[in-house]
Amino acid sequence: MAHHVAVIDLGKTNSKVALVETTTATEVTVIKQTAAVVETSLYPSLDHEAIEAFVFDALIEISKVQPINAVTVTTHGATAALIDKSGKLALPVLDYEFLGVDDTRQEYNQHRPPFERTGSPALPGGLNIGAQLFWQYSNYPEQFAETCTVLTWPQYWVYLLSGQMHNDVTSLGCHTDLYEPQHQQYSTLLERLNWQSLMPPTRRSGELCGTLTTAAAARLKLPVQTPVFTGIHDSNASLVPHLVSQPSPFTVVSTGTWFIVMAVGGEAPTLDESRDTLLNVNAHGECVPSARFMGGRERDYFEISESNSEDAIDSLLNQTDRPTMLLPSVVPGTGPFPNAEFKWTTDSPDNDQSLRSCAVTFYLALMTYECMQLIDSDGPIYIEGPLAQDIHFAQMLSVVSNRQVNMSLSTTGTSVGAAMLVKAPAELPKYKPVDIPDARREKLKHYAQTWQNLLQSHAI
Repeated sequence: MAHHVAVIDLGKTNSKVALVETTTATEVTVIKQTAAVVETSLYPSLDHEAIEAFVFDALIEISKVQPINAVTVTTHGATAALIDKSGKLALPVLDYEFLGVDDTRQEYNQHRPPFERTGSPALPGGLNIGAQLFWQYSNYPEQFAETCTVLTWPQYWVYLLSGQMHNDVTSLGCHTDLYEPQHQQYSTLLERLNWQSLMPPTRRSGELCGTLTTAAAARLKLPVQTPVFTGIHDSNASLVPHLVSQPSPFTVVSTGTWFIVMAVGGEAPTLDESRDTLLNVNAHGECVPSARFMGGRERDYFEISESNSEDAIDSLLNQTDRPTMLLPSVVPGTGPFPNAEFKWTTDSPDNDQSLRSCAVTFYLALMTYECMQLIDSDGPIYIEGPLAQDIHFAQMLSVVSNRQVNMSLSTTGTSVGAAMLVKAPAELPKYKPVDIPDARREKLKHYAQTWQNLLQSHAI
């Protein structure tokens, strides 16, 4: 009998709801819209009312297509909801890109646990949830004092559906400063700031939380006994299919707003806090060395929306004297080169949109490889998310890493991964090994080597 899981999949750029048929691990239906940020609130915040309206409307539409057997959630990290005693938000849900959080950074750092304990690097703006909370605590003490519970973003939606309050370890392990992955416990930050009572019990992703509340069931027109499962951080959702099917070591590249490279198995590396490396926590509660950069945001910056043609790729690779290249970093303060300012190797790449698009694609692959190097990743590479279907991204990554690269055939790897925690599929998701024509391989190698030499010569 087919089993269908509705997955609320909230990225920083897009909000999605997918219905996953778990027998075949495929999406039957996907509904999405652009995520909303409110600039007119107390501070830049996520438009939770707009997102909530979309989520509930999408669930209703999906249930008309196919009965929903269960619901779970996957979301981006670095986001928390502060709940008051009435069960409502005590403060707006802060947008982690809000740089005003840095105003209290110096004072916050006096309380922040060391990187060696948390695997959580010091990041700008609100990318550390601990820093977010401290900024809210410092600037809105009355509202913060009304907070009874702090929920990770996936668990806020689980709470709206089930009424249950827990935190998922994958979101806590996502550079929050709130968790010690190696000890599987909340960090000393909470004790130092007397926030212990704000943190609910933790659960591993995919555990049964409960069923729909009467109010949620009525609003969705679903049976009240519909089960709701603990949510998961989106990059770790992309990791799930591999955890249950692949021998280690292997590497997963999750390509969303953030490109997150995760190394499973192999030697435990020494991570460099200054270069956006961190310890993630996977669905099993295990540490996963990771590195990242805002590849999706950088791609959007150059308005790259379609795949590149073979002719355009060949045109770029046939440039011999001064090939068009993009050097890091487009989004400052993040990634393996956080202090570098992006530059083009040619004067006017904007004059040829197709050439520029190809160069951005290769830049993303080469930056992904730099991330792989930082975490000593090993084994075959699996690409998930929007760029899983980009053959030219995969070709460059395969050549520069000299490893097998496999492209996911799923359009929403995060949704499939989250659903697989609810019910294991009879068939695992399918992947396509990347194929590289011999005539192109050497040209890709030359391009990659030239880019890497430029990194060194410019001391990036």
